[in-house]
Amino acid sequence: MDDAYHSNDRAVLRGALVGCGFFAANQMRAWQDLPGATIVALCDRDAGRLADFGDTFGIARRFDDIETLLGQTAVDFVDIAAPTPAHETLVTAAARHGVDVICQKPFAGSLETARRLIETCREHGVSLTVHENFRWQRAVRRVAELVVEGRIGRPFFGRISYRSGFDVFANQPYLATLERFIIKDLGIHTLDMARALFGDVVRLSCETGRVNPDIAGEDHATLILRHDAGCVSVVDCSYATTLADDPFPQSLIAVDGDRGSIRLAADFRLTLHKPGGRATVEDVTPAWPAWSEAPWNVIQESVVAFQRDWIERRRAGESAPTAGPDNFNTLALVEAAYRSAASGDSARPERWR
Repeated sequence: MDDAYHSNDRAVLRGALVGCGFFAANQMRAWQDLPGATIVALCDRDAGRLADFGDTFGIARRFDDIETLLGQTAVDFVDIAAPTPAHETLVTAAARHGVDVICQKPFAGSLETARRLIETCREHGVSLTVHENFRWQRAVRRVAELVVEGRIGRPFFGRISYRSGFDVFANQPYLATLERFIIKDLGIHTLDMARALFGDVVRLSCETGRVNPDIAGEDHATLILRHDAGCVSVVDCSYATTLADDPFPQSLIAVDGDRGSIRLAADFRLTLHKPGGRATVEDVTPAWPAWSEAPWNVIQESVVAFQRDWIERRRAGESAPTAGPDNFNTLALVEAAYRSAASGDSARPERWR
């Protein structure tokens, strides 16, 4: 192994990015923006894609196999941006080499696999964090701050809406082949935001449908969730909605509490409503990374925020908010949603114990 060292002796964390596809470029640029970590190696089974990615970002160490990479390169963490079917092999290899793991969502194809990966990382003493970036969007974090601060009292209703007609298949054509599409790919983000804002879920019901005849899976879904604390939330998502001013990829949020309400509208306009007809309006437009580009800058900003937080918590020895056991409960909502849609009945999601 080259550059043998003790991780705690280094000021900058060394990482390997595994998977060099469409979204991985956002993660790579974010790492290059952050002073606390650096990507020193890449891994991808597609030789052409690996070469293009490595040349673009100036990464010389390139591998087509995770075991070879970990055997020849000293790293503190791996950032896995490969497709979900590859996650079990990649996470397990990193854990056995004693390397911390960041893994794209969904981090497992089933709850059984998710349990196994969480336990494997625990047994080997490494952290497992899921790259769930939507809750890190600046506007979403501001809504969460107001809720936590008690600015509207006890929330009793919430709505998270993500409706768009944006052609997501142009850059990611494989999405059109997924038998499970909108909930697994997009709904997992909105469900995670619902958990971040309102807590875990007792039960849910879900209805799905498909408008686009050229895709395999569902392209719109509506869910009703009952949270532990009593709040009821509606989560709706669509890639079949025609809008003159498409807000892609913004999430629109409403929260009603017993002492006020919050409305996050398009273009980052947040309104805090208080009793007596009082309202204050706040512009929560993020500070975009210099490399970001519309319309993806909403997501790209949250990738930087997520990775910055991961670095800070890693150095402090703290678990990330989207650590494996927490994200298990988000993944469980996805599975429960599909069960409910298939049966027509409400479903109780499993929970990490």
